Amino acid sequence: MPRHLLDRIDTWIFDLDNTLYPPSAALFPLIDARMGAFIARLLGCDLGAARRIQKQYFHDHGTTLAGLMQCHGVEPEAFLTDVHAIALDRIAPCKRLAAQLAALPGRRIIFTNADADYAARVVARRGLDGLFDGICDIRATGYVPKPQRAAYDHLLSAFAIDPARSLFAEDMARNLTPAKALGMTTLWLDNGAESGHRDLNPAAVDHRAADLADWLETLFA
Repeated sequence: MPRHLLDRIDTWIFDLDNTLYPPSAALFPLIDARMGAFIARLLGCDLGAARRIQKQYFHDHGTTLAGLMQCHGVEPEAFLTDVHAIALDRIAPCKRLAAQLAALPGRRIIFTNADADYAARVVARRGLDGLFDGICDIRATGYVPKPQRAAYDHLLSAFAIDPARSLFAEDMARNLTPAKALGMTTLWLDNGAESGHRDLNPAAVDHRAADLADWLETLFA
């Protein structure tokens, strides 16, 4: 593992879901179910049809919310509040990850298609409080999600990030392509997360690992 990253990178950017906690925690299926129920109520369809619509919007628009906003004029805050109203008892604190994040030189930022309120709850539950210098969430980007280029442009501008001195860790391979095009170093967490392999561009992946804590540990080995 290239230890020189510790000298070259001054901004460490992390996705949230299935990145700062493992997909084995099965947290996202709870959100998935609430999204399906939201769509079923909105469109008056059964849950099977709602799931098909949900996944199609996710694949076509980057997030289910983006599709609902564009195709149905859904008010984003109502959606975000509803789908993230889940219990977080499936995830637990990770002292090892907390120690590794704390040891990274420079800033640590969360870049998520979720909202900052939910992100803060996850961070607290994971025992990572106080370790991040900021959250770039879906509200901050004007509800423009990854992998749309405008979301990354906002991230770089808002935090004055030099992409050549940043690293972006993400479980969904397609979200690394814009980051690599901007000059970021990329880490793909190939950990079995749903849609993780979709639109994989190998040229956009600099580093690949199954677990964030394991990968960070190798930097300090």
